[in-house]
Amino acid sequence: MRALTLAAVAGGAALGYGTILERNWFALRRHEVPVLPAGAEPVRVLHLSDVHLTPGRHRLLSWLRSLDALAPDLVVNTGDSIADAGAVQPFLEALGPLLDRPGVFVYGSNDLYSPIPANPLRYLWDTSAKKHSRHVPDLPWEELGAGMAAAGWVDANNARGRVKAGGLDIEVVAGPTDPTADLRLGVLHSPEPAILDQFAADGYDLLMAGHTHGGQVCVPGYGTLVTNCGIEPERARGLHRHPAEGDPDRPWLHVSAGLGTSPWAPFRFACRPEASLLTLVPRIIG
Repeated sequence: MRALTLAAVAGGAALGYGTILERNWFALRRHEVPVLPAGAEPVRVLHLSDVHLTPGRHRLLSWLRSLDALAPDLVVNTGDSIADAGAVQPFLEALGPLLDRPGVFVYGSNDLYSPIPANPLRYLWDTSAKKHSRHVPDLPWEELGAGMAAAGWVDANNARGRVKAGGLDIEVVAGPTDPTADLRLGVLHSPEPAILDQFAADGYDLLMAGHTHGGQVCVPGYGTLVTNCGIEPERARGLHRHPAEGDPDRPWLHVSAGLGTSPWAPFRFACRPEASLLTLVPRIIG
C-alpha cells in the first residue's frame, strides 16, 4: 500500500511538473550549420514550429514576442501555429516585428483542423502519421496565411518562392532546385523520410521541419520514445544530416521540438518547448 501511495504521489508530481512548469519553460536552441557558399557572411535563421496557440497562453505569447530581440535575418515557421479559431490575431500580434523581417511559412494539419479529444497514450503504440477523418477545414487557416503573406512572408505550401535574407538569394521551392541560388531551403511540416528523400534528391542544402514535438514526453537519459511520423526517434529534434548516413554533401535537416502542445495533451516531460536560432555559415571545404 505504501508503494502504491508513493507511486501515486510521484505520478501526480510528474503530471504537475509537465503541465504547469515544463510546458511553460521555453528554451532557445542554437546551432551552427555549414551550408553557405565560401566567403558568405553568417545568416541567422529563427525556426518556429508547433505553437498550437489557444486562448490564455499568455506566457507563450510573451516569450514569442521577445524573439525579435535576436535580430534574425530570416524567420521560418513550419506550421501548426494555431489550435483554436480565435488564435489567429493573437498569434500574428505576438510575431509583431518579426513579420517585418523576411519570412517563410507552411501549414500543419492543425492549422486547418481543430484538435479533437484523443487518448494521448495512443502515441506509445501507434507511431505512424495520423490521418484526419475530416475533409473540410474548420479553422481559419486562410486568414492565418493571409496575415503572414501580407507581411511579405513566402508561402511555401507546395509552391516556388524566393526570398532575400542577409544578402543571400534563397530559393524555397517544391521540386528541382536552381543551382544558381545561394541557398536552397526545403520547408515542410512533418519530416517524413520519403519526402525528405525527395528534397535531398532535388538538391536542397537545408531542410526544416517540425511536427514531432521532439517526442513531447521523453525519458531522461534515454530520449524520445515516439515521433508521430516516420522519422526515427534519434532525429526527432535538433540538427542532423539526411539521410543519416551516406554522401558527405547530403543536406542538413533541422527538426524543431516546437513551442506548444495539443490542448488535449497539455504536457511535456524531459522535452522543453523550444524555438531555434540557426547560424548559417560557409561550408567546410576538404
